Amino acid sequence: MISGFNTIPGASKLKITDLRFAKITGAPMDCIMIKVMTNSELVGYGEIRDWSSPSYGLMLKSRLIGENPLNIDKLFRRIKQFGGVSRQAGGVCGVELALWDIAGKFYGIPIYQMLGGKFRDKVRVYSDTDIEGKPEGKKMGAALKKRMDLGFTFLKMDWGVETLLAMDEKGVLNAPLGYVEDLKSAHDYRDYFYTEREKFNRGYDVINIAHSFTGLQITEKGYDVLEQYLKEVRSVIGPEIPLAIDHCGHIGITECIKLAKRAEKYNIAWLEDLLPWQLTDAYKRLAASIAVPLATGEDIYLKEGFRPLLESGALGVIHPDLLSSGGIMETKKIGDMAQDYGIAMAIHMAETPIAALAAAHLAIATENFLALEFHSVDVPWWDDLVMTATKPIINNGFIELSNAPGLGIESLNDDVIRAHTDPHQKDIWASTDEWNNDCSHDRLWS
Repeated sequence: MISGFNTIPGASKLKITDLRFAKITGAPMDCIMIKVMTNSELVGYGEIRDWSSPSYGLMLKSRLIGENPLNIDKLFRRIKQFGGVSRQAGGVCGVELALWDIAGKFYGIPIYQMLGGKFRDKVRVYSDTDIEGKPEGKKMGAALKKRMDLGFTFLKMDWGVETLLAMDEKGVLNAPLGYVEDLKSAHDYRDYFYTEREKFNRGYDVINIAHSFTGLQITEKGYDVLEQYLKEVRSVIGPEIPLAIDHCGHIGITECIKLAKRAEKYNIAWLEDLLPWQLTDAYKRLAASIAVPLATGEDIYLKEGFRPLLESGALGVIHPDLLSSGGIMETKKIGDMAQDYGIAMAIHMAETPIAALAAAHLAIATENFLALEFHSVDVPWWDDLVMTATKPIINNGFIELSNAPGLGIESLNDDVIRAHTDPHQKDIWASTDEWNNDCSHDRLWS
């Protein structure tokens, strides 16, 4: 003890020795958990974004082995060139989470404290809700009401083209003949990845046609059906609870304007990802034409990617995902930058408790935070993936973090992980030694 401070020997000698992965399914997404291992008993937990690939993390291993995990910013700057938008950022972000976890455990403090401390004592969670079978407004309203009964104070649902497709009604969509049928057949294209590659490729082609190029429109009957659906939802949940809307469909800007105007009188918290996030000018035009807040951001990488949209004034809410935006510290910077423009930050999250707790640490330490997404209300084993001091992790619609070090995860539950391992994976935490020496000359300038 020197002048009231703990001296912790060994910090300079701590080294990264290994990276291991476990891919699970049904959480409800496919999720990839990471272990960053060291030359001590310290192990950091991270995660690659849902529906991604371990390859995005494996390629980083040779750039990290032998380095000190406490040098978080240095290592992030070393590997961030290997990240990209959306799922391409998964490895960089997942490793960054694990480094923060190691640092917190080493110094014996929670991550939120290393970020500057608390703005709030608990994190508001919003429940993203789906329903089985044919969509009906009253049925969706009842499903959302059950979330309210569990204590959730903020809600989200899908509403738009996919709703109309699932209803299977005639005369609600207008498109080049055959395209709507292609959309329906492509809906579950990921199911074919390991089995029927040709079906996967064709489905991939269909769902990757950008909004402006589909020629897809909603008919007046379709708008009437969607407005009635939204009216019925509100009749069940009431007018007071915030309701956000996602997955409106790959429709052009004029269709987005028409759709948003149908939603205006139902107090929508935000309309999410109406257009590809890269189209800043289109977002400006859209925002100027409607009276519903717009949100986007779950696929944007690094703070530089958010700046044009923030400067445009088009957004009411930014919506980064820590596993795409750059990890904990980068998303903290993004949130602070958004605050300078008077914009709130909600957080996208569709993964395991590792990502949820990482997002909660960030949310507690960021002033303009609004709400954190959650998809796994109906997954009974979700909590059991990790051992934590506080269970359930989400209680009455909130996460309340303890003062446990790092992420607050004592250990992972390998029995539960193994029970839900992706059937195409050989085993959890398998050796990745073949990646140890996968090196290249990575300098970005000459």
